[in-house]
Parts: sequence; C-alpha cells; structure tokens
Amino acid sequence: MAVLGVIGGSGLYELNGLEIQGTHLLETPWGQPSAAITEGRLDGQAVYFLPRHGAGHTLLPSEVPYAANIYALRQLGVDSILSLSAVGSLREDLGPGDIMVPDQFIDRTWKRQTTFFGDGIVGHVSAADPICPALAGLAAQVSKSVHPQTLHKGTYLCMEGPQFSTRAESELYRSWGCDIIGMTNGTEARLAREAAICYATVCFVTDYDCWKTDEEPVSVEQVIEVLNANVEKGRRILTGLIAEFPPNNSCQCAQANQWAVITNPDYQPAGRKRELDVLLASRL
Repeated sequence: MAVLGVIGGSGLYELNGLEIQGTHLLETPWGQPSAAITEGRLDGQAVYFLPRHGAGHTLLPSEVPYAANIYALRQLGVDSILSLSAVGSLREDLGPGDIMVPDQFIDRTWKRQTTFFGDGIVGHVSAADPICPALAGLAAQVSKSVHPQTLHKGTYLCMEGPQFSTRAESELYRSWGCDIIGMTNGTEARLAREAAICYATVCFVTDYDCWKTDEEPVSVEQVIEVLNANVEKGRRILTGLIAEFPPNNSCQCAQANQWAVITNPDYQPAGRKRELDVLLASRL
C-alpha cells in the first residue's frame, strides 16, 4: 500500500477520524528530523506527519534539517510527500487566502544540505520536473473543491530567508516569471527527487511580498493572521486528498534515482553504501 507523508504545521494531524498509532523520533546519517513524526491512519490509509519547523516552530528555514526529514520519512516507508506551506504572491491575480499548487522551482538558497550524495559516492538526478504530476494533480483537484481560487501549475521562488525580500528582489523575481515565493519547498523537492519520493505542495498565499506598492510590505503579523484563517482549509484539503489517495503508487517518480550513481562500485565506501541503501535500495 502507498504510504503518505505530510510536511507542514504541527496541528495538521488534528483530523476527524484520524487514529494516532504513535510517534517516531529517528536518527539518520544527517541527524534527527525537525521533530518526532506522528503516525496515523485515516480510513485505512497510513499517514506520517512531520512539523517542518519543529514543535513550537523553533527552526529557521535555513535551520530545518531537510535531509534528515526526507530520509526519516523514507525510513518509515513513505513514498509520497504532500507539503503544506505559506507563500507570498508575485501575481496581481493571486491574493491572500488563495492557493497555488506549483510545478516548478527556482532555487535561490545557499546555506543548506541539498543532496544525499557526496563523501565518496557521486550521483546526479534530474530535477527537470521536480513535482510529481499525479500527486500535484490530485492535490489541485481536492484544493479546488475546498477553495475554487486554486491555481494549478506555476513557479515557486525558493529564497534563503529568514528576512523577507527587498523590493528590488521582489521585482526581479516577478521579471523572471515567478508566481509565488517561499523559503522551504524547493529544498524539500530536490531531496525528495533524489530519494525517489513523489512530492507535491499546496501553497497558501498570505501576502503580496513587497512588490505591490499599494499594499503594506509583508509582516509576520499578516502571515500569521492569514495562516490561522487557512488552518481549516488545510485540514479539509488533507482529509479529501487522503480519501482519494491511490492504494498503490505506480508513479515514475519511484525511478527517479535509478541511474543516478556514477561512482565505480569498487570505490564506493561501505559506510556510505549502507547509508544510501535506504534511498537507493539495490541500485548501488
């Protein structure tokens, strides 16, 4: 049976009918994940919930242990990840309260662990299509039933943070054709692709960043206000997606790392092989 992982806020698992099975705090080669992972079942579907920024939101975007998060979910058998996150809008027609399910990223981060490879094993995975089309399509369909102003497909600019953009940066990203801006999803998507896990994200617009001069620049107060208003939407989307989630995962994302490793097997360090076996199975 396909297993779903959910990365988002700490209260997402408060779903009607969800049976909590327990929690897992795993150790990975990249340290511990952001927090303990909550295991649950809803209508027979196994779901694992991971609060991205830790319990109580204690981690900056740059401090989130992305590699440990993805690795830990894979250790638990997760083969599909749905992310829920807050973003700023770079489009006039996409306002606070609206939703986008993007299909592309531009990565402007520089402080993060963005690959599982290295230290003796070289691998290259295509990131041309970083979002799983099947999972994103299902997420967009369910989201539109909850919030009709949901846009499917667009480009997410992933910035380092924690500061919000300058006006010049915001205008630059708009000139590139970016639709939304955030600080986390691009890194998750890259690592999920290396781990051959389907990944999609439902992005809740909280503000217009700072490019829109007739609006106040984004503030934490504004973000939190809109996020609180969207909590119930997020739970309804998640419940609907779980209800429609396919029992078996036959997506091509599972083959994403099939030909990734190019290091001669005779030169692959045994310890690194053991670490990567969780992600690559017998492909080493």
